Amino acid sequence: MQPGLSFEQAPPFSAPLRFFLTAPLFAILAALLLLYEGPQALASRWAPPALALTHLLTLGFMAMVMMGAMLQMLPVVAGSRVPKPLLVASAVHATLTAGALALAFGLLLLSPPLLRIAAVVLGACFLVFIVAAGYSVAKAPAGSATVIAMALALAALAVTVGLGVMLASALGGAGLSISIPRMTDLHLGWGLLGWVGLLVIGVAYQVVPMFQMTPPYPRIMANWLAKTLFALLALWSAAGILLGDSVPWVALGLEFLAAAGFVLFALATLRLQRQRKRRQTDATTLFWRTGMASIIACALLWSAARLAPALAEDRAYSLLLGVVALYGFGFAVINGMLYKIVPFLAWFHLQSMAPGRSTIPNVKEILPDAAALRQLWAYWAAGGLLIAAAAWPEPFAYPAGIALAVSSAWLWANLMSCRRIYRSTLAALARETAGAIPDAARGS
Repeated sequence: MQPGLSFEQAPPFSAPLRFFLTAPLFAILAALLLLYEGPQALASRWAPPALALTHLLTLGFMAMVMMGAMLQMLPVVAGSRVPKPLLVASAVHATLTAGALALAFGLLLLSPPLLRIAAVVLGACFLVFIVAAGYSVAKAPAGSATVIAMALALAALAVTVGLGVMLASALGGAGLSISIPRMTDLHLGWGLLGWVGLLVIGVAYQVVPMFQMTPPYPRIMANWLAKTLFALLALWSAAGILLGDSVPWVALGLEFLAAAGFVLFALATLRLQRQRKRRQTDATTLFWRTGMASIIACALLWSAARLAPALAEDRAYSLLLGVVALYGFGFAVINGMLYKIVPFLAWFHLQSMAPGRSTIPNVKEILPDAAALRQLWAYWAAGGLLIAAAAWPEPFAYPAGIALAVSSAWLWANLMSCRRIYRSTLAALARETAGAIPDAARGS
């Protein structure tokens, strides 16, 4: 554990764990939807099944894990508690689950009532989360690079949610006069590059050196990259709103600069991993390498489409870019970090209740490397088939759905195994200490 972290501020294990255990179930649901719809789900980025799949994965899986991780990490990294963490976690988890389901099925069925319900429920969910997390950031005694990046990611999330609520309301028949394609691009940019990208960068500053035993990121990168990317995203949005398509080179230049910033982060992370102190490569390192390679692949694919406009007009382009960005980058990093965060938190909370006990399993015993590596192979298979399905839906949609279901179910089973070991160890400790275990720990 690195110095400067306030582990005594950590919320009960049950607060983030509920998010981590729910997320793979949404990925399984997305796989089942792909199997049900078949090639039709990948006919176009605007097809209702494709929109439903995207939001099951982005809201149900990615946002679910990221919000749980922020509730866990902010008090530790910033040294400032999230107010009433169990109450906040319960409210956010319940409304995010309900809202993500309502939005996905509202998009799939083109149901205005479901879309209006999703807009209200998700708006309330993210309002609670942003206020609680923002309070923690505001009370932080000092702004480290990770805290600043998290604060910017939180601001990006607020913009993403605002745009998303407007889109859901417009599609739900609220009578808003907005440009759906332009608003969708802004929503996607702030969500993927701002919320996901900046949060991954901020978390990486802390967890890559800590869990992967690497040197720290260069100080100039840690101090300026997240701020620069946020500023570029804000300028890109302003250029799109104020200039429209009249001066395309302005937005294009800002997009190239943002792409270069993310590629720089990916290359720096890969370089640090080559310098890691531990020679053996574990599943988390391989997941992160996959994610960083996907960032570079996204930048190359996007650049090729800008240089060859015919590629950008191809049906498969946007689907390929989405698969590589969401599944290749977002899923890989999140999947890999779950294999470090969940067993570490289980071990940490057990140690805090009974320090020094030899009966407490270590992190590798809570989640063996072999189990994570086997699921990594399933993830790679699913990723390859999803890329193939984006280009050729007819032969690959069904195999991709099966592979996604297998990989996601395997991840869920591995996380449930961590929970089972945690609870069995907790029960043994309770017997040894005559039941002197906190109620919050018992509910994990």
